[in-house]
Amino acid sequence: MAKGEGGEQYSNASLLSKPGTADGIKLAKNHEHRNRLSVCNKICYAIGGAPYQITGCALGFFLQIYLLDVAQLDPFYASIILFVGRAWDAVTDPTVGFLVSRSPWTRFGRMLPWILLSTPLAVLSYFLIWYVPVFDEGKVIWYLFWYCLFQSLQTCFHVPYSALTMFISSEQKERDSATAYRMTVEVLGTVLGTAIQGQIVGMANAPCLPGPGDILSELSNSSNSAGLDNTEPVISLEHTKAAYMISSGVICSIYILCALILFFGVREQKESCRPRSEPMGFFQGIKLVMGHGPYAKLVMVFLFTSLAFMLLEGNFALFCSSTLGFRNDFQNILLVIMLSATLAIPFWQWFLTRFGKKTAVYTGSLSVIPFMILVVCIESSLIVTYIVSFASGVGVAAAFLLPWSMLPDVVDDFQVQNPGSTGHEALFYSFYVFFTKFASGISLGISTLSLDFAGYISRGCSQPEKVNLTLKLLVSAAPVCLIIIGLIILYFYPIDEEKRQGNRKLLQEQRDIEADSETDSTEMANMV
Repeated sequence: MAKGEGGEQYSNASLLSKPGTADGIKLAKNHEHRNRLSVCNKICYAIGGAPYQITGCALGFFLQIYLLDVAQLDPFYASIILFVGRAWDAVTDPTVGFLVSRSPWTRFGRMLPWILLSTPLAVLSYFLIWYVPVFDEGKVIWYLFWYCLFQSLQTCFHVPYSALTMFISSEQKERDSATAYRMTVEVLGTVLGTAIQGQIVGMANAPCLPGPGDILSELSNSSNSAGLDNTEPVISLEHTKAAYMISSGVICSIYILCALILFFGVREQKESCRPRSEPMGFFQGIKLVMGHGPYAKLVMVFLFTSLAFMLLEGNFALFCSSTLGFRNDFQNILLVIMLSATLAIPFWQWFLTRFGKKTAVYTGSLSVIPFMILVVCIESSLIVTYIVSFASGVGVAAAFLLPWSMLPDVVDDFQVQNPGSTGHEALFYSFYVFFTKFASGISLGISTLSLDFAGYISRGCSQPEKVNLTLKLLVSAAPVCLIIIGLIILYFYPIDEEKRQGNRKLLQEQRDIEADSETDSTEMANMV
């Protein structure tokens, strides 16, 4: 929208407003007060985002290494589970978004019932993902079933929760503030997920199995170790399995607590007095949201950048334990990354307010590239790895915050250009999550399959050189290329700060006119 064009619409809308009577001023103040969120409301809303990040972080960082080294599945079957599970998860997102958009309004709202009812089964299915069944032949089916079921149920939680952003307040400033609270809690959730899963499992990490090369090396050095007592506490694979179940039980308890706080601590606001659009078909909904140019560009940007960071997330634990040799420290390295990201969230919130969201995306994404390159070029040094990981966390924070901060701007832009089409917020959020999860499925499937082709050895103390090279490509070269592609697409993203502010003014005028009409209707009813 051109600058002059937006100003003309603003003037016309202003001419339609009523004179500033005492009743009108009072109504405006009441409307503004009703849309203002308390700190408690924002915190309760933000806590609702923790379960998705806690479980997602635990699955993203540890599921691959769990399937390979604890469940001891062949890398090929592990890649099938990871890809099919995430692909199924991606397909369910637009489906759930479509169903949510057609859900009737209840006294609890339209989004909150989905969140509450999906929680019990989601918790059960998550717990069973981390249980190793006693039978061997059906293991692949076991993990595939519970993984797909959990992803479906979590979608029934996360899609309504994401769309809830548009229903906690009609004020863009309040939504942005609540989003900042949410992103802070979600990054804290990733820290919590990494800490719970990593530290509990790290205390019961079963020893690796020496390969032929390791055995020869041990024999050649046996004379040097003669007479030394090398006995250590024996940790078996059964201890590791039990540790994974304990950590999943703790995470399930937190999941339930967060869902209850969200349900009882947030009030979902009913949509404005404008009638909702007629329900549309599923494919018609796809055409509607993907036909909006800014939304399509934003989705493509974060499809590539999300794929980059998910490649890094899914393979970094294996990279640290196998290539760098930090088998007993990788969980602490992951925790450092997440702690750094948590500390950087307030900085990025200030940065995007000061310099704009597009500039923040460029700065945040480019800042992590040097460290992705450095981590594979340096020699295996634990101290240097910690330093690089801490610096990388700053860029990871930008990847967490900025997509969800920009998505409401696209929804607002759609509402400005299509004032008669309402009630489609869940579709916008669900398709965005769909592409993000589809990227995750591709990254996990391809990376695990690549390790199979390279000759990955389950629980091996050392890996073939091809495996080490593959891991370096998966955590460095591939993510860097994907980030650059995403930033090139971002150059053509049309919503800058000027247009965002213009959309905010136009939407506020639309709401004022609707509130004015509602007042007129109330006065007429009272007169009658």
